[in-house]
Amino acid sequence: MAEYEITEKDSARSRAAPAPDDGAAAGTAPVAGSFVHSRLLDSVASFTHHRDITALDHSLALSLAELTLAHSVVLAKRATDGAYVESIVRCVPDAQGAYQLQVADPDLVDPSLMLLHRCMHRLEVQMERVQGMHRLVVPILHDGRAIGALQLDSDMPPAASRTLADGFARIYANYTALLHESERDKLTGLYNRRSLERQLQRLLHQREQALHKAAAATSEAHAQPGTAAAEPLQVWLAILDIDHFKRINDNYGHIYGDEVILLLAQQMRACFRRSDVLFRFGGEEFVILFGATEQATVHTVLERFRQRIAEHVFPQVGNVTVSIGYAGVGCHDYPANVLDRADKALYFAKQHGRNATYGYEHLSARGLLGREMAAGSIDLF
Repeated sequence: MAEYEITEKDSARSRAAPAPDDGAAAGTAPVAGSFVHSRLLDSVASFTHHRDITALDHSLALSLAELTLAHSVVLAKRATDGAYVESIVRCVPDAQGAYQLQVADPDLVDPSLMLLHRCMHRLEVQMERVQGMHRLVVPILHDGRAIGALQLDSDMPPAASRTLADGFARIYANYTALLHESERDKLTGLYNRRSLERQLQRLLHQREQALHKAAAATSEAHAQPGTAAAEPLQVWLAILDIDHFKRINDNYGHIYGDEVILLLAQQMRACFRRSDVLFRFGGEEFVILFGATEQATVHTVLERFRQRIAEHVFPQVGNVTVSIGYAGVGCHDYPANVLDRADKALYFAKQHGRNATYGYEHLSARGLLGREMAAGSIDLF
């Protein structure tokens, strides 16, 4: 973040300062203006420094809160297809006045965000007074549609804060568009293979935090019998491959092959949870990262998706099937290692009739994956 500190005392002094009426006072105005501009430039440089969109979201909310001394800043972001709000980040001061970031559940009904949703729907700025504060909501627009919105609750009237909020929204929209191009597959909008390591490390970090919380909760449970700590989710990686995809391209042409890939990606979004991370890994290969406590649950989820695809009728092409292999991810796994394990399970599915789902751990425990087994279809790195 920008290296400066703003206190309520500083803010009150700047708002209460009279207009300069002599040469000495007037001489200080450029200095104050330069300081404000420096703070603003520091903030913009800080949040555009990030290459990770999650970190960018957090930095944007924090920068805007610090610059406006806000009571609350909320950044809501829509999914790629605009069908729903996929994430909400809130920045609020704690009891000591230090700003804290909170990630909210976008599925929960929050009356304080009604104006924000209206803003995204109407594509225009919204304002209201709430408990003596000014609430300003500006849409984040890209190509004529709302990709999100910024909500600012502060003592500043909209006339003073709107220019800043609008400017941050425009910068954010342009910058996220560039990041989106670098980490998303152009055809499907899913993450591309370049994003895998970062997303995998993010999920492992979340699991590590959950383990620490579970350990603390277990200690508390021992002190208070009758309570049990929830088990943190393990991270799993699945690779799926469209069966006989070359035949589809040969028989129907690449246009229909691309349509199959696009429709399959849509089925993935509809079947998996918002927290699951979906990738087009190249060609007809896809990767899924998600959390589950038991392998049986993983198998059930992936089997349900496999059956869903097998029963779906694709235009012109008809029925299409997929083969799936999956493996658990250890805390210190390298992406190449876990990909190799999941790919071995996928290769087993391909060699045993296709249109099937296999887990590496299960196959390995049964001795079905010999050392002499050839590498599968995934070109790792």
